[in-house]
Amino acid sequence: MAKNRLRSSLLGFLGLTLIGCFLVSCAWRDPNVRKQKYYNSALGYFEKGKYREAAIQLQNAIKIDPKYADAHYQLAQCYAKQGMWQGAFAELNRTVDVAPRNWKAQIDLGNLLLAARQSARAENKAKLVLAADPQNVDAHTLLAKARAALGDSQGALDEMQKAIRLAPNRSISYIDLARLEVNAKQISAAEENYKKAISLDPTSPIAPMALGAFYAGQRRFQEAEQQFQHAIELDPKNPAPRRDLARVYLADGKENDAVEVLKQAKQALRDNSDGYRMLGEFYVQTGQMDKALEEFTSLYHDHPKDTKVSDNYIQVLIAANRLEEATKLNDKILNENPKSTEATFARAQIWLRQGHANDAIPLFQSALKAEPKNASGHYSLGLAYAKTANLEQAHAEWLEAVKLQPNLMPAEEALAQLGLQQNDLEGAEKSAEAMIAAQPASAAGYDVRAVVEARRRNLVAAEADLKKAIELAPQDPLAYTRLGEVRAVQKKYKEAEALYDQALGINPAFTEALVRLLQAYTQEKRPANVLISRIQEQITRAPNNSAYYLVLGQAFYGLRDYEQAQTALEKAVELDPNNFNALLLLADTQAARGSPTQALATAEREVQQNPRDLRGYGLLGVLEEKSGNWQKAEGTYQKALQVDPNFGLGANNLAFLLLEHGGDANVALSLAQTARRSMPDSPNSADTLAWAYIQVGAYPSAIDLLQVALTEVPNSPTYRYHLGVAYQRSKNPAAAATQFRQVLKLDPKYAKGEEIRKYLADLSKG
Repeated sequence: MAKNRLRSSLLGFLGLTLIGCFLVSCAWRDPNVRKQKYYNSALGYFEKGKYREAAIQLQNAIKIDPKYADAHYQLAQCYAKQGMWQGAFAELNRTVDVAPRNWKAQIDLGNLLLAARQSARAENKAKLVLAADPQNVDAHTLLAKARAALGDSQGALDEMQKAIRLAPNRSISYIDLARLEVNAKQISAAEENYKKAISLDPTSPIAPMALGAFYAGQRRFQEAEQQFQHAIELDPKNPAPRRDLARVYLADGKENDAVEVLKQAKQALRDNSDGYRMLGEFYVQTGQMDKALEEFTSLYHDHPKDTKVSDNYIQVLIAANRLEEATKLNDKILNENPKSTEATFARAQIWLRQGHANDAIPLFQSALKAEPKNASGHYSLGLAYAKTANLEQAHAEWLEAVKLQPNLMPAEEALAQLGLQQNDLEGAEKSAEAMIAAQPASAAGYDVRAVVEARRRNLVAAEADLKKAIELAPQDPLAYTRLGEVRAVQKKYKEAEALYDQALGINPAFTEALVRLLQAYTQEKRPANVLISRIQEQITRAPNNSAYYLVLGQAFYGLRDYEQAQTALEKAVELDPNNFNALLLLADTQAARGSPTQALATAEREVQQNPRDLRGYGLLGVLEEKSGNWQKAEGTYQKALQVDPNFGLGANNLAFLLLEHGGDANVALSLAQTARRSMPDSPNSADTLAWAYIQVGAYPSAIDLLQVALTEVPNSPTYRYHLGVAYQRSKNPAAAATQFRQVLKLDPKYAKGEEIRKYLADLSKG
């Protein structure tokens, strides 16, 4: 009996267990239960600061229910915490698509639009929320910021006051009001409102940090320091106030104090990646790359699984040109995560450094497609475009970079240098001012502004900026070189030469200083052998400088000593295979020495290595024409025009070849017109367009153009011949004869000589 009771109990237990398992199984198969479990798990990860893990769980929840608004919104928060703004923007849009009355999401979306400088759209988001919820403080705040961005300072202040009346004890609202008051130049009121924010929330570091930033902006560094020290006391595990304190010290010229703060942060925040990386990032930002390399090498050893450290370390290795080590570490990351955007960017940067700009461009584009708001990526893509001579696209990428990150100094500097290169002084000055505002302790902005001032002939202001640059960076040769240029403009050549020599003493491989020194020698009319001796002397001090051999080659080429020019240029290319200027001049030199096969091979190499460099196509086409390969020349010019349809030389020469070899006259006319627009002062483009006009019967236009060309080059037999043909076909034989006789006088062996003599003979008979 007992045995039966035992068996019955066991069966009952097993039955209950099976029923329980069945119920659990059914529950897990319920999609609502599953998505909730993923969501709850994500919240747990989020609270612990594990945003990537949280994002994975939220993505799992969304796969089950693509209209799960809470999951989309929380995923947007994960992306925002990681600085993945494009992802955050996309998820917020999905949130409001599913749940348009999610006012938090609408306001977050408005703030992202505001950050992207889409102020009108941000304003519309605020109005949308306020129409449904007029008491929404965050919506009033968003509307205030949007109006400030749209230039309505008073409207912004009025709206912020509404937010404060609705929540008079909210500290952050006074911070927002103070920032709007700074924007409206109400400095005293702003300071009082920052202090009000502190009084309302005395235990939070947010208000002291905001007040510290305000004082720093007013250059009240001691007061700024006090506020950031107070913020550190309130929140000792927060990296932000330590970082900002270091910036204050740097702006105040106290670099050693800044370094000490960051060293203390590294110890105090040894478990916080943002904290222990700050010292290395400081070294990068201040251009101390040797120290940055040492720091990140140590950090990578201590934190090999910290992906942020790995990314930083790779960037520093690339900057130090230790590309083999960077490639090895980066490939390891890509093997583990082939979709890593950071590693894709890094691979593109490595290829760019190795001279493979055309291969790097699609990689940058691919990475930016995944992360379009990456300012550094746009800057690097701009560099790649610049390397391929696509300056218009480079300019666009650098503008996008500073739009996304206004204080991105390398992009501002690239824009400034491009402005100087293209003589866009207003653009260069704007970038220089931005550089000075962002980093007043850096010499770079003063250097650029000095060049702008010098070109405007404001030499006093230029000199003041250059002396400031030398004071800030006494071991940088650039400012000494620029000051030498000012002295040269003042015709104080000895002082200029002394400054150039001082720059070369600091950096024997500083090419610009040597070039300027040689220019000063030329202005003083020193003999050519003195210039060449000085170049050779500098080569002994910097024997691996490809640019110096290019300068030497140019000097010998100018003296028509093509043999020594070729030797120097070959050395330049040996030291730097991507020295395209040297390759082009080498091809020209080989042609001048009577070696057309060598010249063609060198020009083809330049085009292959740098297929967007129009100069290479131009030279190659001309060399092919000289070798009698006019069909190949046509193909070369056509390829050049695919790179840039407005390439004047290519359009001009292709038009002429078509006219000479039976091509379509109307196509040739269109090309010749393009060439003339691109080269309006070129007598050659005038002649080609005139020759095209002659073929289509527009003789008066041809005559006018040829007369213009002959004022520039009166002894051109070709121009005279074309003018003679124009007169001949427009029924003016006397004028035609005059031009044809001039042709034979200028060149008795002219190619069309027999034709001309027959015409003149027939004319005399008739």
